[in-house]
Amino acid sequence: MFWLAKAATTAMGESSSDFLVRTLPPPVAVLLGAVALAIALALQLTARRYVPWRYWLAVAMVGVFGTMAADVLHVGLGIPYIVSTVFFALALAAVFVVWFRLEGTLSIHSIDTARREWCYWAAVMTTFAFGTAAGDLTAVSLHLGYLASGVLFALVIAVPAVGYFKFALNPIVAFWFAYIVTRPLGASLADWAGVSPDRGGLDLGPGTVSLALIGVIVALVVAMTRQRRLSVDRL
Repeated sequence: MFWLAKAATTAMGESSSDFLVRTLPPPVAVLLGAVALAIALALQLTARRYVPWRYWLAVAMVGVFGTMAADVLHVGLGIPYIVSTVFFALALAAVFVVWFRLEGTLSIHSIDTARREWCYWAAVMTTFAFGTAAGDLTAVSLHLGYLASGVLFALVIAVPAVGYFKFALNPIVAFWFAYIVTRPLGASLADWAGVSPDRGGLDLGPGTVSLALIGVIVALVVAMTRQRRLSVDRL
């Protein structure tokens, strides 16, 4: 359920960002995205334990604002996707290096202090921006189209799964590998569903796609909440 929710939030972030910047003036949309992200992170960072709806609200808002951050570089500043992809890849590498030097591990199971959680969310934010740029790079700059890009990243995300289950790939490497790739995978499929046929899409519209994905996310969060309560009751 974690990976289904992660893929759904990445796709929702893409479609919601597209809907907001088309419906509202882009500066207003970005400001609203930043405010929503700040509120969601505040709720998450002040929680004393894992609460599914808080965590996934924060992930979803990172998805929306992370998409906007990547799009601002290309649409607003005219920076090519290859440049923004490389920039965010280097930024993500820097976050991992700093995190590891500070804490000695990148394991999500060791996030039990405020500093480690800040490092985690910095990495999450950067993975979304990097994944957005990478997905647009393959779909637009390399002319693969959104569906082909989605298929490509679906194949790529199988690499850490096979590596972990069949070849004893380090679980931390496998986790972050998959976590990064879910972003361009979800974004590519969301774009394919939302854009017009002349761009190779199904023309459902970003608003419709976003609402459908929000419904999926809510259902998964409800299921995870119930599962957690059952686990606590058994203890």
